[in-house]
Amino acid sequence: MKGLLFKSKPKTPVELVRQTRDLLIYTQRNSDIRESKREVKMMELSKTMRDLKCVLYGNGQSEPVSDACSQLTQEFFREDTLRLLINILPKLNLEARKDATQVVANLQRQQVQSRLIACHYLEANIDLMDILVTGYENTEMALHYGTMLRECIRHQSVARYVLESEHVKKFFDYIQLPNFDIAADAAATFKELLTRHKSTVAEFLSKNYDWFFAEYNSKLLESSNYITRRQAIKLLGDILLDRSNAAVMTRYVSSRDNLRILMNLLRESSKSIQIEAFHVFKLFAANKNKPSDIISILVANRSKLLRLFADFKTDKEDEQFEADKAQVVKEIAALETKELS
Repeated sequence: MKGLLFKSKPKTPVELVRQTRDLLIYTQRNSDIRESKREVKMMELSKTMRDLKCVLYGNGQSEPVSDACSQLTQEFFREDTLRLLINILPKLNLEARKDATQVVANLQRQQVQSRLIACHYLEANIDLMDILVTGYENTEMALHYGTMLRECIRHQSVARYVLESEHVKKFFDYIQLPNFDIAADAAATFKELLTRHKSTVAEFLSKNYDWFFAEYNSKLLESSNYITRRQAIKLLGDILLDRSNAAVMTRYVSSRDNLRILMNLLRESSKSIQIEAFHVFKLFAANKNKPSDIISILVANRSKLLRLFADFKTDKEDEQFEADKAQVVKEIAALETKELS
């Protein structure tokens, strides 16, 4: 009867975080506790994860309260709750993992007095990125850690750390993992790393041009996997057509090896790969300072290219595509004229 009359007062956001932290510490330190007690603690942890999520996202009936979100965020990053949570995540059940992943993702966007305090915490605990990146090697945890990682690299300093670490090379293999969902998640993270923070990406590509594009060409553009090739040529277009990467683009389109790969992709049976390859190929054609070996290849393949472009159409009418194609044809025809004159 007492329980019905005196319902326990709901915990404040700060109390919720402290309870979560205590449960995480208990779980970490007492791995050898008896099964029944461990299950009780895990159920409590699952509930606090659900409660944290309700504060940050709302509960379906009411919107989140900004003051409560601020209090929760401050307390969460005041101590090592994130580190504890990332380490304990594999021990949680699936629903609790999902809730924890959503909580961590949301916290990256929470501002306290106009500051993203998650960013400051991660800068001081940057080694956590090592755990999240290598999480792609764990089938059970890959999608949870991958989602967290993508949200963390919204912070430019964190993205720079991942790009400048040895971890970035691992993505060329993660993207081709046999598990489709994990490979797709790794590809989404790789794209985010190479497109979100323009100045950081331009600096990274300029400094690491040789090894990066050698890997990109051989492992992705020339992969035997159709999906890998399609994603890679689309991302390459996004990178090279970005004005921030103008210097990198000029260097890329001055290479005969790169041109050879692009011409092979133009001959693919897949229309989507052909179209994306065209968007990169047009940069070779438009280059006003083409090296002589690029001119030689284009002239030698002139008739094949013009035949290909004569029947080259998108599924939907696209005026810009037609204009670009007409310009490419004009450039290639003019090259032959110069060569003969």
